Amino acid sequence: MSDPLATYLQDHLAGAMAGVEILESLRDQHAGEPLGRFAAKLLVEIEADRDLLQSLVDQVGGSSRIKEVTAWVGEKISRLKFSRQAGGDLATFEALEALSLGILGKRALGKALNAVAGQDARLANPDLAELAMRSQSQFVRVEKRRILAAQAALSPRRS
Repeated sequence: MSDPLATYLQDHLAGAMAGVEILESLRDQHAGEPLGRFAAKLLVEIEADRDLLQSLVDQVGGSSRIKEVTAWVGEKISRLKFSRQAGGDLATFEALEALSLGILGKRALGKALNAVAGQDARLANPDLAELAMRSQSQFVRVEKRRILAAQAALSPRRS
């Protein structure tokens, strides 16, 4: 029988990989713009969180290549949808929304892991306590950008 904690961590690791890809795409598509610089700075934090998740997956019991590959393929497909050239302001808004939702998931992960950390020695990681707080800060910053992007993408156009 598989380990529920390992499965849960692997699922979130796949999500973190998708988040990294979205940020790389935003950074590249908006190079030289405030959003590109924002994405580049946030990318460093999200990569650190992904690395923490990877170390937890390694501690708990390995990694699922199938989930990693699935996340990678899913991101490549979404990159077409989120492409600035293909979708303009709406694509940027949707990319930020996907990122925002992923960060909320990471915040929930941090809270869940903190709730069981005292019962599972594999979760003895000093950085784990900071994950939910870091995620909240990241969410607030992305949410500001998402709302600005919503105004550009969803407001009625005047002819």
